[in-house]
Amino acid sequence: MLTLTNVTKSFGQLRAVDGVSLTAPAGQVIGLIGPNGSGKSTLLSLIAGSQRADSGQILFEGHDITHLATDQIFRQGLVRSHQDPALFFRMTTLDNLLLPIKGQQGERPLIAPLHHLWRAEEEANATAASQVLEQLGVHHQFATLAADLSGGQMKLLELGRSLTGTPKLLLLDEPTAGVAPALAYTIFEQIERLRATQGLTFLIVEHRLEILFDFVDSLYVMHLGKVIAHGTPAEVAANQQVREVYFGE
Repeated sequence: MLTLTNVTKSFGQLRAVDGVSLTAPAGQVIGLIGPNGSGKSTLLSLIAGSQRADSGQILFEGHDITHLATDQIFRQGLVRSHQDPALFFRMTTLDNLLLPIKGQQGERPLIAPLHHLWRAEEEANATAASQVLEQLGVHHQFATLAADLSGGQMKLLELGRSLTGTPKLLLLDEPTAGVAPALAYTIFEQIERLRATQGLTFLIVEHRLEILFDFVDSLYVMHLGKVIAHGTPAEVAANQQVREVYFGE
């Protein structure tokens, strides 16, 4: 579903992403790990289009998206969430989920004043968004301002908002950062459920390896902008170079 070939990105003299190649097969959960500053979040930004690669190629479902704008990439079904939830904090939980829905008739200038043409669609969208909240266990917060949610609930809302954008592949940047261990495991259980029930594909940056290793099909390890290892959790855990980078062994 996703293929990167020799992707690079520099900031001045710093080569943040240095010739990275990787693949994310459809329906799999792929982990992306590495020490702080290894280029993981920058790589997600290049894939999502919020930053442009200096060189290399990014293919999504066989289509070249290397130089597409973020909205074009989003419309193709590739959705990114952020380490710090990028929510609309003065809007309710439910309204946050309604924003990414594609093709809403009420957003068209000529139709917006004619409520009877889009009211049924709006009600259907609200029902679908409510079901997402229920699946994520935060339905009781549907009328709560996003600013008033706990850190874990914000992470769940960020995941839920990604889902209402009808994604095919989700790029998740540390979905459990700052979340209590029990809720962190719940978030990954939700990710596994979504993969199993909706056939979604995930590329996940995560530092909680003890949780990540229980859910991914395979992992890529980055260090100083390069991919230094790729394999199953067991293969990566046994890789000597990885152990040197993480544990100084």
